Amino acid sequence: MTILHLITRLIFGGAQHNTVMTCAAQAAAGHEVHLAIGPTYGPEGSLVAEAEQAGAVMHHIPSLVREASPLMDWRCYRALRRLIREVEPDVVHTHSSKAGIVGRAAAWKEGGKRGRRAVVHTVHGLGFNDRQRPIVRRLYIGLERYAAKRCHRLIAITPQMIDAFEQHRIAPRDRFTVVPSGVQLDRFGPSPAGTREQVRERYAIPQDAFVVGLLGRLDALKGQRDLIDIYPRLAERLQKKHPSRPVHLLFIGDGFDRANVEHAIAEAGLAGRATITGLVPYDQIARVLSTVDVSVLPSYQEGQSRTLVESLLCGVPVVGYAAGGIPSIIREGVTGRLVPVGDKPALVDAVVGVLTEPDQARWMTEAGAAHVRKRFDVATMAESIRGVYDLACADAAKRLHGR
Repeated sequence: MTILHLITRLIFGGAQHNTVMTCAAQAAAGHEVHLAIGPTYGPEGSLVAEAEQAGAVMHHIPSLVREASPLMDWRCYRALRRLIREVEPDVVHTHSSKAGIVGRAAAWKEGGKRGRRAVVHTVHGLGFNDRQRPIVRRLYIGLERYAAKRCHRLIAITPQMIDAFEQHRIAPRDRFTVVPSGVQLDRFGPSPAGTREQVRERYAIPQDAFVVGLLGRLDALKGQRDLIDIYPRLAERLQKKHPSRPVHLLFIGDGFDRANVEHAIAEAGLAGRATITGLVPYDQIARVLSTVDVSVLPSYQEGQSRTLVESLLCGVPVVGYAAGGIPSIIREGVTGRLVPVGDKPALVDAVVGVLTEPDQARWMTEAGAAHVRKRFDVATMAESIRGVYDLACADAAKRLHGR
């Protein structure tokens, strides 16, 4: 089978890791795999080298940009149509909002509509959210409705993605298959003795501090500023029980919102009590997580959240807002603490509870690790995706033969 994947940017991110691992599994299974990407730049890191090593044939599309640009998007549409004619894939599999919309339109025009090839799209996250201006939100929903009619099958990484698409009348539930995003389970686990102390020394974090970590790119929707906002109340509550232990915020990652996060830290007077690591290589994430006492993700828009999966595998308790697919990982009081989106007092309560009730935190984390090991294996993901391809190819064949 010849498979062409399309994704906008190959930065360090959940959708991107998912795509690269899917390419690697498919190439290892003997398929001819192609991956088309747009320009990848900036502080969020790049997975281009990993993709090249995965066995996929790489195609760079300069006009496949994240920003909305009618001229560039038209050029991208034409470029993708040319690429599809050149590669002649059996399956075109699109990822992310921009590549998903333009890519499905191109693939449908180049044989998808007539059933000459199957078109599949994975919903890794929502391109629309309640924080957008109403006109922008309506535009994104309209574009998703347009694109949903130009593919044979849809994959959602969590049931919550299906709920959102059905709620906004983008696509019916029966066109979806849930395929959780896989994680390389063997890359995450407890670190060797002494790692925690070494990491704290490297980032000038007191050895006895409560470290509240947030692993993710620096982005306005990821919730770094919510942690900064709750710091005074959090520190006050914790120091009533542990007067000698300071509280330290650790933001693991980088991104285009870094200047705003740094400004918020300075404005809150948290110099020396909050650290931004910058970009951490993927093979070092488990090491850095070893120094964290609780991994918090107060995100306002989320697909599945690989970072919570990775934290649990490393033995770190988790707290998160109930946004997007986060509830598929955190079951309140069972695998972690789940908080209503934007409820900062509840976020303080949850973090304090995890840090001051270590026995409960330990068994929730163990339950969470067992849960993610069962559900988020890469081999299971790849096998499930192949099943979706079979369904999509069958749907395409019906079109081809006029049934």
